[in-house]
Amino acid sequence: MDIFNSIWNQLLAIFELGGPVVMILIAVSVLTLTVILYKVWQFSVAGVGRHRALSEAVEAWDQGDRSAARQTLERSTSYLAPLVGSAFSMSHAAKSRLQAEAEARFAKLERGFRFLDSVAQLSPLLGLFGTVLGMIEAFQALQDAGAQVDPSILAGGIWVALLTTAVGLVVAMPTAMALAWLEGRMEGERVTADRLLLTVLEPGDGQKKDTTDEAMIPVHG
Repeated sequence: MDIFNSIWNQLLAIFELGGPVVMILIAVSVLTLTVILYKVWQFSVAGVGRHRALSEAVEAWDQGDRSAARQTLERSTSYLAPLVGSAFSMSHAAKSRLQAEAEARFAKLERGFRFLDSVAQLSPLLGLFGTVLGMIEAFQALQDAGAQVDPSILAGGIWVALLTTAVGLVVAMPTAMALAWLEGRMEGERVTADRLLLTVLEPGDGQKKDTTDEAMIPVHG
């Protein structure tokens, strides 16, 4: 009970110091941290960035070693492994379908990005809103003081008002950095998926060889 009472007293002190805006920003920061930690865990479980075995399987497929490609694919823990496995048994005509399935997997991994983007953009505005409210309250206190103006009243009000802007920036900047890192990882995943699928569906060496062999066949009129 003492711990809960201590936490409650601290929350009341924060509320009295920064007002409801600071409390809202603190709640948003806790939710944002939860989302970021969940996305990091989700990326780790899905095997984002761990495509070594998958790349080796696709390389073996490109070289014509189908058996080794399938055996190597079974060792892959990447979330793209089932997609590449499907590509092994499909023709080039299924390229659009495979790309659509890849986008569906990417969309699942990108879930929550819009929330993080909204937090990064709105937190400074919410902090600025708290600052404006604090400034209004400070000038009202200054007006109520009348002729006996105490500069500490205005200075204290401004200090408390600017606190909300600082808290808003503290919430927004790490969120923007985390979002940029997550988006960068997903951009790399898209490039990797396109490369792997194109290599499986459009093997360059085999096509070049077939074209060359056809060109060497004499044409009889």
